[in-house]
Amino acid sequence: MASHTLTRKLGLWTALAIAVGTTIGSGIFVSVGEVANASGTPTLSIWAWVIGGLMVIPQMMVFAELSTAYPENGSGYVYLNKAGWRPLAFLYGWATFWALDPPSIAIMALAIVSYMTIFFPFFGGFAGKLLAVGLITLLASLHYRSVKEGGTFQVIITIMKIIPFVVVIGLGLIYFNTDNFTVHSAVASGSTSLLGGISATTWSYTGMAAVCFMAGEFKNPGKTLPKALIGSALIITALYTLLSISITGIMPFEELIGSQAPVSDALSYIPGFSDTASIIVALTAIIVILGSLSSCIMYQPRLEYAMARDGLFFKRFAHVHPKFETPHFSIIVQVIYACILVFAADLRTLLGYFTLIQLLINMLTFATIYKCRKREDYKPMYRMPLWRVTTILAIISSGILAWGTFEWAPVQGMISGLIVVVTGLPVYFYWNKRNKNNQAIENS
Repeated sequence: MASHTLTRKLGLWTALAIAVGTTIGSGIFVSVGEVANASGTPTLSIWAWVIGGLMVIPQMMVFAELSTAYPENGSGYVYLNKAGWRPLAFLYGWATFWALDPPSIAIMALAIVSYMTIFFPFFGGFAGKLLAVGLITLLASLHYRSVKEGGTFQVIITIMKIIPFVVVIGLGLIYFNTDNFTVHSAVASGSTSLLGGISATTWSYTGMAAVCFMAGEFKNPGKTLPKALIGSALIITALYTLLSISITGIMPFEELIGSQAPVSDALSYIPGFSDTASIIVALTAIIVILGSLSSCIMYQPRLEYAMARDGLFFKRFAHVHPKFETPHFSIIVQVIYACILVFAADLRTLLGYFTLIQLLINMLTFATIYKCRKREDYKPMYRMPLWRVTTILAIISSGILAWGTFEWAPVQGMISGLIVVVTGLPVYFYWNKRNKNNQAIENS
């Protein structure tokens, strides 16, 4: 067992920064156009953002109750384990470690480098990959040395990534053109779908529950976690909706629905910004993705830490640095793995294939509340209203995202899920058996 444990040092602002910072990523730079295209009309596209955000709130309420009942590091792994679904809990962590978390770190680091090449063209090819490794290493060293300093940095970088969007919203309201909300015949003749628009928003709203991975390190979790989870959902919904209204008010809708860079294209309509729009967006993107990268490096290692403490992962992952009080070994291994993946090809597609199994397990995570509520040790500090209805809404809204992923790559998604099960279950039974043998020896 580890000689030290992680302590509660973080407050509400850090919790909000992790939830908001993880969610607002590079996707928002293109998703405004995708939602507009899927919706078909300006009004429906705005409503899609509002409803898409409201659909996330039941999910956050479920996480809020579960995380205050078991304020421990590990998020879904902990809740699946408490529900008695130990093999699923292990597969949750197994898939996350090998196929989701380190690959996402590598992808974000490479995305930052791709935007930096606008300013420094020589950071292409191999040099760019080395820079990506350097960025990962730099942020890892910060979160390795201090969870408190890492939390402070996360608050600062999250504020910095929100400011540019607030500026765009402000400029959009100043140069707002109400005629852009009048759908021309060429656009109106196409299909209109509120459901399609809502579906297109779902990826932009994922990531808020990341704060639950560090539930064991927040002071006063009974108040901090519900405020961070539900508060982040409201903040991001307001930000995305206002951004969509602003961009729609700046540029003609028929151009918005075909735009691959709606934020940049919208800025080009504002006097004085036409020549610098791409530069402003590139700088904003670097800050935005840097915040998400920092957040992931901070919270992701906590999952393997929790698994190792339960005897279901390599023992060293449960070790806490005696001076810095961070899961240092878990951080080191994950970033080394991520740095190796920086040099892999077509990593984004691979990540998409393995996402389906994670989404399905997430749906089961919401369902754990039915089992956990029957446990004697279930004493949440926050209880959601109409818990059965709220849980069903959480499962359905998560299911929409899973279905969209399945439609994108059904065969590859099923094969990826099969790989997780085939490789993970034998390892689970081995570790579980070894853990029981060790306990038997200790008790004898």
